[in-house]
Amino acid sequence: MQKTMLVTGATGFTGRWIARQGKELGIRLVGTSFSKAVPDADYSELYACDLTDKSSIEAILAQVKPNYVLHLAAISFVAHGSVQDIYQTNLVGTVNLLDAIKTTCPAVQKVLVASSGNVYGNSAELPITERTQLSPVNDYAVSKVAMEYACRSRMADLPIIITRPFNYTGVGQAEHFLLPKIVAAFKRQQAVLELGNLDVARDFTDVRDLATAYLKLVESNVDSEEFNLCSGKPVNLMQVIEMMQRITGFKLGVQVNPAFVRSNEVKQLYGSEDKLRAVIGDYRHYTDLEETLAWMYSSK
Repeated sequence: MQKTMLVTGATGFTGRWIARQGKELGIRLVGTSFSKAVPDADYSELYACDLTDKSSIEAILAQVKPNYVLHLAAISFVAHGSVQDIYQTNLVGTVNLLDAIKTTCPAVQKVLVASSGNVYGNSAELPITERTQLSPVNDYAVSKVAMEYACRSRMADLPIIITRPFNYTGVGQAEHFLLPKIVAAFKRQQAVLELGNLDVARDFTDVRDLATAYLKLVESNVDSEEFNLCSGKPVNLMQVIEMMQRITGFKLGVQVNPAFVRSNEVKQLYGSEDKLRAVIGDYRHYTDLEETLAWMYSSK
């Protein structure tokens, strides 16, 4: 019998890649979106849903009766302007969803909730493992830590997996995120690009590999666990610029804009994915960041 997966945040960056790969696996995909977008060919049904309205998600769950729930809906931009929106969406929205699942479809086989590698903050323990102390340094990360605790308090009733993806990127990611911003500047052959902290190093994963990992976790035999999703290879911003210069043959100037500099910036963030690989095996097909950047550059 065909399995049904409900994906929240279905029309977002990650949701679209989940849909493409899930459809290839023969999963019936049903999505929710804060504002219902143009129908997506990869979703059999798409509902408008505000997760801060519990009755709305309860009605959808009762109708869909999913085997799996993949919770991606969130405010995912660290510098989002409204702190209240961050907590309402990331914490309250998640609590509403979990409690609605418990009420309407308690026999659900797996619930995957996307947290963030940002929960670890400025950790001196590198590479970061799932045992590393959580130390959030901004409201986005605090909202994700609170969300994780809300999940743990419900693990006795629901089979919940928490993922902690570090930075990931690919075609379709909004330009206000760092790597798409850099790629777009090269596409425009921009003379000078203004950035914030240049000394930061990040751990990047291709979104296609992230989607593969999520789908493998949903169909795995584990629950009530947290998993890092990371490459284990830190890359700094100037290395990214150099990669783009090799890809394009274009030289771009970089200036620090004080308005973009964050006083509480996480300087270096990379982790270990050993625990994840022990469960789902080797899932990566796009291990070279320069290859991912070239894919983003060549896309329309």
